[in-house]
Amino acid sequence: MTLTLEQASRIVDGAHTYGDQNGFDPLTVAVLDAGGHLVAFKRADGSGILRPEIAIGKAYGALGFGLDGRELKEKNATFLSAVAAASGGRMVPVPGGVLIRDGETIVGAVGISGDNSGNDELAAIAGIEGAGLSVTPSLKN
Repeated sequence: MTLTLEQASRIVDGAHTYGDQNGFDPLTVAVLDAGGHLVAFKRADGSGILRPEIAIGKAYGALGFGLDGRELKEKNATFLSAVAAASGGRMVPVPGGVLIRDGETIVGAVGISGDNSGNDELAAIAGIEGAGLSVTPSLKN
């Protein structure tokens, strides 16, 4: 399966709706396909000026390692710093980067920035599941 623009747009809109309904700070949401290409993006009014780079970096890091941001942040900090440098600063290894799956296959990733990383992750999961796609099973716990 290939991630479509329609699916990516539903993910973005669902994540923003979830954030609004739960009183989150303004979110910036980016959806990348499995090749790391930006498919859909929205930045809420009032979201900070660095949020686009952070959101894309969260999704990019998840794709680069095949791990959600929550798992990625547990890796060796020195190693992650080296990888962040090697990627030209494109990788942000913290929660809020969530893989999009079709069964076991990774079809893309969502990166969200705007609230705390835990809330960013919750909004990403809500957007993905609301679009009828799945996340890594361990994120549902």
